[in-house]
Order: sequence, then structure tokens, then C-alpha cells
Amino acid sequence: MNWNSFYEDQAKLDEHIIKTQNLEHADVIDDKLLALYVEVGELANETRCFKFWSTKPSSDKDIVLEEYVDGLHFILSLGLDLDLRYQSVPLADHSSKTNAFLNVFTSIEQFKHTQDRDSYQQMFEAYLTLGQALGITELELQHAYKEKNQVNFQRQNQGY
Repeated sequence: MNWNSFYEDQAKLDEHIIKTQNLEHADVIDDKLLALYVEVGELANETRCFKFWSTKPSSDKDIVLEEYVDGLHFILSLGLDLDLRYQSVPLADHSSKTNAFLNVFTSIEQFKHTQDRDSYQQMFEAYLTLGQALGITELELQHAYKEKNQVNFQRQNQGY
């Protein structure tokens, strides 16, 4: 997949947020990392994959997909802030959704400490591998990201 359009759209949203929230000189890397952890947790909660004690099914795919792209927004934004870009590679196949989530959390933690190209690549790969485990296709991802990006612009314009 070509990620350039994702980064371009994210850059426009980030610039809009910086202007509307008066963040021209703010360092929000740690805030974005925390937001990413929260979004991944919210996504896990919607999938319910770890809730072995419950028979309630996962949320509908559209809800899971929306939560997934929320996390992608922060990953792209972190890459923009640190001048890092994901380079597409074949992804490993993880059969366990729970393990895929744990790998994402581990990779975020590693990235938090190093904030370098390799750890960014690993974090992005772990997140895409999670998407695969959740059954998210490239087309679904592209469409959902564009939709949510527009919603995020609207929210900023409405004082979200």
C-alpha cells in the first residue's frame, strides 16, 4: 500500500489542530503516545478478544474499524512529528488477536524509549499485523481512514 496519501492527509489535520489549538510551540509527543495506548486499549475492548470470561461477541466491524483508524491517526502523526515514514514490508501472520495486541503495546513502549526509524517501523508493522488479525482489508482501511479524517476536521471546526 502507498502510505504517502495517508501522511499527506494526516499532515493537513495536524496542521489544522496546531493552529486551532494554538500548539505552534508545544511538544505533544508524549501526549500522542498516551493517546495511542488509550486508542489501542479501546480497540481491544471493542474486539473483546481477551475476555475469555464473557460470551458477548465483538462489536460490529464498523466500530472496530473506526477504533483501529483512530490509532493509525496517532501513529502517522508521530511519524510526521519525528520525520519518520513507514516502509511497506510483508507482514507476519499472527493467529492470536490477543498476541497481536500485546505486540502492539510492546512496540509502542519500545518506540517511546528510542523514537528512531527502526522502532517506528516495528510499531507500524505490529499495528498493521493487528489489523490483519482483525480481518481489516487495505480497502477498508483506506476508506475508514479518509472518513475518520474528515470527521476529525469537522470536530476541530466545532470546538471538539
